[in-house]
Amino acid sequence: MGSSPTAPTTRVMNTYARLPLEIVKGKGAWIQDLKGNNYLDAVAGIATCTLGHSDRVMNWYLNKQLNKIQHTSNLYQVPEQEALAAWITTHSCFDKVFFCNSGAEANEAAIKLARKHAHQVRGIERPVILTAEAGFHGRTLATISATGQSKYHRGFEPMVNGFRFFAYNNISSFNSLLAATESEGPRVAAILIEPLQGEGGVNPGDVVFFKHLRECCDAYNILLIFDEVQTGVGRSGELWGYNKLGIEPDAFTLAKGLGGGIPIGALAIKQKHDLLCPGDHASTFGGNPFACRAGLTVMKELERRNLTHHAKRMGRLLQELLTELVKSYPEHLEGLRGWGLLQGLILKKGGLTAPVLVKQAMLEKLLIVPAGLEVVRFLPPLTIKPCELREAVRRLERAIQLLLD
Repeated sequence: MGSSPTAPTTRVMNTYARLPLEIVKGKGAWIQDLKGNNYLDAVAGIATCTLGHSDRVMNWYLNKQLNKIQHTSNLYQVPEQEALAAWITTHSCFDKVFFCNSGAEANEAAIKLARKHAHQVRGIERPVILTAEAGFHGRTLATISATGQSKYHRGFEPMVNGFRFFAYNNISSFNSLLAATESEGPRVAAILIEPLQGEGGVNPGDVVFFKHLRECCDAYNILLIFDEVQTGVGRSGELWGYNKLGIEPDAFTLAKGLGGGIPIGALAIKQKHDLLCPGDHASTFGGNPFACRAGLTVMKELERRNLTHHAKRMGRLLQELLTELVKSYPEHLEGLRGWGLLQGLILKKGGLTAPVLVKQAMLEKLLIVPAGLEVVRFLPPLTIKPCELREAVRRLERAIQLLLD
């Protein structure tokens, strides 16, 4: 016998602590549950639904692509893949792109590139990649090994060797680690780092620190790789997160917002680092016609609607609204930080916690997401309107008031 639509799923593995909400449809910045309740969505599939839900242009192009062809594999030329790679390289500092299905896969490709560069270009036998504490790079075995948060390691030891960690935005910590590692002989292959740490608490990169990283990488012939899975595709208020820091990395990884909700990831590199050959790396589904059509649509709409500038303006408005909220609850709210439409509201220690506030906000028909215990993230679609942001903060304030009553 079949189960009723509202019965809990019992045959899906228990890998998610899901909230009690079944979403059945959405439009723009709004979603609807099985009972017809409407929620204001400031999560956007965790920064993926760049154009919002059920975007008219996205629907038109994806339906057209399905009527044409959805998948062929990378055994053959893929025109949509070539077109998306051309768009990314034309609008960035990079020259070549590899496509996959997720941010973790893109970072896996970056790790393999860094190791091959170390072996082939620098003659390093046992390469090390330096990454930041509180960073997050994915949940595959290599990418959680590259993630500087021990909570993701527990139960999956031993970790993949070859990763060491420094304190984010801390020049002294980085210099000490670099010196200690290089004292063993040339060892450092790459630095893998987020321009803004998302999962680690919405920590924006410091311009002085990142310029120092670039100088050190140039001096030692180390690859500087940016994980832009969350910051890329206009979310920061600039097209790419590296635009906020005044430097160019040697490579970066993309996913999330690139596909507007359709799974796609990418590694983009400069020509001189194009070292991966046929047989070195591959993906059956990576960059298939359907996913690349989604990516092309997102990028072209980003440009046509000037959504990067819109994200910058809406980010400023959101900061203003959250600043007023912090002033109203100084005993419970610490402040805020972020770029564009990736903003974190910081809670004071010992009081409200992010998971509790997220659950209460959901009861007020607002979707937000934690970034640790003391930060809640706002990641709305880049198409969100000013009136919707104001309504989101009003609902958040009601949630806070109810928790404090």
